[in-house]
Amino acid sequence: TYRLPVLEGVTGRGRELLKAERWQIDQGKATPPAELAKIVAPYDAMLIRSGTQVTEEVLAAAERLRIIGRPGVGVDNVDLEAATRRGIVVMNSPAGNVASTAELTLALLLAVARPVAAADAAMKAGRWERKSFSGVELHGKRLGVVGLGRIGREVAARCQALGMEVVAFDPFVAQAVAEGLHVKLLPLDDLLAGCDFLTLHTVLSRDTRHLLGKDAFSKVKPGIRIVNAARGELIDEEALL
Repeated sequence: TYRLPVLEGVTGRGRELLKAERWQIDQGKATPPAELAKIVAPYDAMLIRSGTQVTEEVLAAAERLRIIGRPGVGVDNVDLEAATRRGIVVMNSPAGNVASTAELTLALLLAVARPVAAADAAMKAGRWERKSFSGVELHGKRLGVVGLGRIGREVAARCQALGMEVVAFDPFVAQAVAEGLHVKLLPLDDLLAGCDFLTLHTVLSRDTRHLLGKDAFSKVKPGIRIVNAARGELIDEEALL
């Protein structure tokens, strides 16, 4: 029997699978690093999501830990260098939420094109302000996708079906791959200057933190609509304001 804290929840089917493999599950919630360090010692593995930070302090206290599982794409909430030094494997499930995130992105794009939330609030407040919330069409607009990985490609396909022109910035994707998706690769500055909508689907790293900052915002088209279904820190919020 192996002990496993499941932080931030897992489905009933997930618990059944773990129990069938003789895992002893301790259900928990997102736990601050200082508290997690106090309880991690007896565990053989850990199942986390984005709300839990596994720092070097936590890993130093993990006497038995051999693996950290992350249902989802990013593992930026785990100190990968410290885990590697201790021989702890960090795994994610990069394909698990691709369709879900792509659909959420599409919903957000539609919501900012047609100010759905503001119009709903006005209606519930007893105001009929149809002209104020007419918004814009997605059809015929240019969408910039930052990060043409699994999710970015799914978003591109869905938006092309709506009649949008899709361009992308991704230094790790070959031009031939993008052409096969009917997506034009552009340098980031060119993409920012020419897009009506922008959606972010890149990992958070030292290089991408505050990717959209003061300099980037000085280059975008007036009235650009931005969706971030990746990581909040990709945008410098003070520069955005």
